[in-house]
Amino acid sequence: MDHVRAHLYIRGKVQGVFFRQSMREVAARNGVRGWVRNRSDGRTVEAVLEGPRDAVAKVIEWAKVGPPGARVEDVEVTWEEYRGEFTDFRILPTE
Repeated sequence: MDHVRAHLYIRGKVQGVFFRQSMREVAARNGVRGWVRNRSDGRTVEAVLEGPRDAVAKVIEWAKVGPPGARVEDVEVTWEEYRGEFTDFRILPTE
């Protein structure tokens, strides 16, 4: 199975709308591991996703819309080398 790692920056109205919690649920349903956190600018959520390519792609597609109340303006995706370093999907403190 082809495993991948993606680093995302999601911009728009993505804080204060349960984006991180919703992403954790979507990631768990799809078997994706990693983390998500708010950025201190108040308009960006950052995430690192690892898992099977098709599962990571599903979470990225979800991130382009987000939960109800979100208004996603841009999703920047950087593909990185798969590391297999995560055992679950976590919400990290704001950076």
